[in-house]
Amino acid sequence: METKKYVKGGEFMVKDLDASEIFIPEEFDEEQKMIAETCRDFLDTEVMPNLDRIDIQEEGFVRGLLDKAGELGLLGISIPEELEGFGQSFVTSMLASEVMGSAYSFAVTYSCHTGIGSMPILYFGNDEQKQKYLPKLASGEWAGAYCLTEPGAGSDANSGKTRATLSEDGKHYILNGQKMWITNTGFADVFTVFAKIDNDRVLSAFIIERDFPGLKFNPEEKKMGIKGSSTRQIFFEDCKVPVENLLWGRGKGFRIALDILHMGRIKLGGNVIGAAKMAIDQSVNYANERKQFGQLISSFGAIKYKLAEQVIRTFTNESAVYRASRNVDEYIEMHADTLSKEEAIVKAFEEYAIEAAILKVYGSEALDYVVDEGVQIHGGMGYSSEMPIERGYRDSRINRIFEGTNEINRLVTIDTLNKRGAKKDYDLYLQGESIINGLESLNGCSCCEEGYYENKKAAVKNFKKVGLMLMKAVSEKFGRQMMSEQEILDNISNIIMKVYVAESALLRVQKKEGMGQDVALYKDILDVFIYDTAAYVRKEAKDAINSFTEGEQQKLFASGISHFTCVKPVNVKDARRRIADKLIEENKYCF
Repeated sequence: METKKYVKGGEFMVKDLDASEIFIPEEFDEEQKMIAETCRDFLDTEVMPNLDRIDIQEEGFVRGLLDKAGELGLLGISIPEELEGFGQSFVTSMLASEVMGSAYSFAVTYSCHTGIGSMPILYFGNDEQKQKYLPKLASGEWAGAYCLTEPGAGSDANSGKTRATLSEDGKHYILNGQKMWITNTGFADVFTVFAKIDNDRVLSAFIIERDFPGLKFNPEEKKMGIKGSSTRQIFFEDCKVPVENLLWGRGKGFRIALDILHMGRIKLGGNVIGAAKMAIDQSVNYANERKQFGQLISSFGAIKYKLAEQVIRTFTNESAVYRASRNVDEYIEMHADTLSKEEAIVKAFEEYAIEAAILKVYGSEALDYVVDEGVQIHGGMGYSSEMPIERGYRDSRINRIFEGTNEINRLVTIDTLNKRGAKKDYDLYLQGESIINGLESLNGCSCCEEGYYENKKAAVKNFKKVGLMLMKAVSEKFGRQMMSEQEILDNISNIIMKVYVAESALLRVQKKEGMGQDVALYKDILDVFIYDTAAYVRKEAKDAINSFTEGEQQKLFASGISHFTCVKPVNVKDARRRIADKLIEENKYCF
């Protein structure tokens, strides 16, 4: 019998995949498309006509929207059927996250409830906790929230000061402390709260209900964006929590927090796809209406550049998101005989921590580009609150802070990959050493592979070599002090991220062609992205070597970087114009 295999997290740096081995959005089945359409219908009828009511936080309105979403089954997509949910795959939940991601502030409300508000109980709760809380969270009868951040504990979550002590009768934990930036606080019924028991070094987690004694709430925070998302501080003043509401076990809260962060990062990568596609629609709609100098601004080359680049960054992000999402499902399926589904899901998030961090950073920065250029395409009107792009611009900014800042996630990417290389999960450093040893013998051009996909794959493989070479060199140079060299690590992390996204887009286009689809425009997307990535990798790599090498070693590494980032010339102007012309013709995102 053939042994089941799966692609390991981070393994893309040392392993080349075939297009048949990844999932692409063009493969959604009818049920998945139906769920996505239900999400769109809900947004069109309940959310989009009421954005102002949401933004002013009209009393009870957003809570009512959650109720309606629950009636449609949209809150229980990931919750098992035996707990009143739909029990759908991770890919399906990601598709729902994508569509709901276009809902401005309500996207945050929804994502919090269905993700960090419900999933800790599903993944880590015991049977009694699941039975008590999850059916009500799935139906919308109860709303969920997640309390980790404190005034002195943001990225360093384990430094939180909230404390729990056991009552004299042993029936309750007594919590004292404070949490801030807590989404859904204004109406949440159930909170997953992190605190340290007595003098423990690590966190524990508790399920706390709103009517437990000892909870107090500050007024709503005033925010730059996501104004309709309820955000308050919570104070625990001798809050009595039944001992049976300890989640998973004493001292296991930090593990819960990390795993939920991995999930949240992947989900955020999906959320921003929906927001980006909507912003692109708004941009091209306006460009097709606005006239200057006697012609539509959509006819101007400078505007076409912006429109095309919006498409390129959104398409490439989408390609990476669904590749990683399917990897999560494959991991779950391949461990079904040895782990419960919940245990398999948690381990899958741990396995793909690198990809999760990549998707969070790349997706949030792609959306920031899309909405920023969307405002620019609108000109002065883009700065007016009359236009929806203004709301999208403000709402986008939080994504680079949510789920661990992008700075933290860049370090997570390189640190996790480094640790797996050190453990020899795959031959990361052996390959890096081999590349360095071969630098002196490099000659000729590295971009002369015949055949379209062969040439693109050779380019991506060479980008990987740059990253592997640098990881090995930096590890040897700095040893245990490596993580202190954050500027250099950012350079390498940026390369790794671009590698993953470029390969994902490449395999998607190749698979589309194998399915008999016309991919001429998608090859334009790929041509521009690979060409731009080569220049990006070259710059980041040379910045890195200039920071820790000198003399002959620096010259040798620079020569290798130039060799590995050599790609065939691309007429990027014409390629972008063809992409933009299709967008302009359809007057909506159509890729």
